Amino acid sequence: MIGFEKLDLAVLVVYLAATTAWGAWLGRGQTGGTDYFLGNRELPWGAVMLSVVATETSTLTFLSLPGVAYLGSLVFLQLTFGYLVGRIVVSAILLPAYYRGKLTTAYALLETRFGLRARHFTSGIFMITRLLADSVRLFATSIPLALITGWPYSLSIVVIGLLTVVYTYFGGIKAVVWVDALQMFLYLVGAAAAAVALSGLVDGGWAAILAQASVAGKLQVLDFGLVLSRPYTFWAGLVGGAFLTMGSHGVDQIIVQRLLTCKDLRASQKALVGSGIMVMAQFAIFLMVGMGLWAFYQGRSFERSDEIFARFIVEELPVGLTGLLIAGVFAAAMSSLSSSINSLASVTAYDFWAPATGRQNDEQAVLRMGKLFTLAWAALLIAGAILFIPLSQGNTAVEVALGIQSLVYGGLLGGFVLGVLVPRADERSVIIGMASGIGTVTLIWLTARTEIAWPWFVLIGSLVTVVVGTVLGRGSAEAR
Repeated sequence: MIGFEKLDLAVLVVYLAATTAWGAWLGRGQTGGTDYFLGNRELPWGAVMLSVVATETSTLTFLSLPGVAYLGSLVFLQLTFGYLVGRIVVSAILLPAYYRGKLTTAYALLETRFGLRARHFTSGIFMITRLLADSVRLFATSIPLALITGWPYSLSIVVIGLLTVVYTYFGGIKAVVWVDALQMFLYLVGAAAAAVALSGLVDGGWAAILAQASVAGKLQVLDFGLVLSRPYTFWAGLVGGAFLTMGSHGVDQIIVQRLLTCKDLRASQKALVGSGIMVMAQFAIFLMVGMGLWAFYQGRSFERSDEIFARFIVEELPVGLTGLLIAGVFAAAMSSLSSSINSLASVTAYDFWAPATGRQNDEQAVLRMGKLFTLAWAALLIAGAILFIPLSQGNTAVEVALGIQSLVYGGLLGGFVLGVLVPRADERSVIIGMASGIGTVTLIWLTARTEIAWPWFVLIGSLVTVVVGTVLGRGSAEAR
């Protein structure tokens, strides 16, 4: 095992065993689907806030963001400006609509407004996108385990997946949220510990690191250039980041499900907006770790940028601290993976299985099937992560995952805008509008991705969806 001693292994094993056992214990006494997937709508907003942050950043923050700063500068931080703006918009417009109907999934809102086909269409898009994006995230988590053990990536992926599915299967959303809160605390402690270690390993400490980074132009945060091909500018961050967040936090079940576990609208709004402030601080910490790594390694090249921080953890840190940080990596991974599995299972149960069988009000049946769907989606995510292995060369996982999600978030967000703000839109117009928005962005990605960067995709997809849906909806209304 590379740089991994018995004490490190003990720290990691104790953490994994305790987390799995605690998560399974949290699910005791479940009475039905609402309990399993929504925690009986009584979880505290503080825990939900931490769960939102843990879910959206996860392994990609822990491993990939330091790599982004290592290769570039701090301009990635500009995305967080839009992240906060997007959360405020979702809190003001979409969350009230969700809470008015006591909905079980984000996509139930579209059924209420348009019909079951619209719900199925958006749910299906979510399931495909979440499977692809979170398979990438699971792969990223296998990197440090493979470095530690010498195992192939495929075996590392299977081990992580199996450990996570145990507490997700037994614990449901309560386990996901509370374990997320613990895991987020752990991986932030791990990042802080890495920053302290870098201060001792680089001559002159952080003063020298920042001085070197300043000379190299790596401390740049703001870039006011209006160039659509550059992903990290102020305008791409503010506008593109806002639309990306309105999609990810307003219409993506993996986040909306957490927000629906709060007792009321006010609590949900506090959890969502508070998470935006925390994400800013968290991104800054991990980007600064990347700066420290750049100074420590003197800018040397690596096969994968996602390996840089992982290699530093297992090769350079003292015994015990390595185990703590690897536990942090697993914490980040398991929070994201458990959230994905649970949200995919909830959509499958509530949006497809229950309507098809007429069992919407059978809480026990939804609980039983939800657990079966949990196992099925875990298997699919593991398989997807293994398939991503040969495609990972030359790409950071964070950028790949965000790019995948950006292809469809515009269409989904535009569909919800039509449902909430455009009275004349109908089921036909919203489905065609969403298909047009997603199709347009996919075409741009295939033919012009070097001219238009991914942070603009959600804005473009949303505009196309709303325009097409509005025009078709007006035409249908006039025909009637």
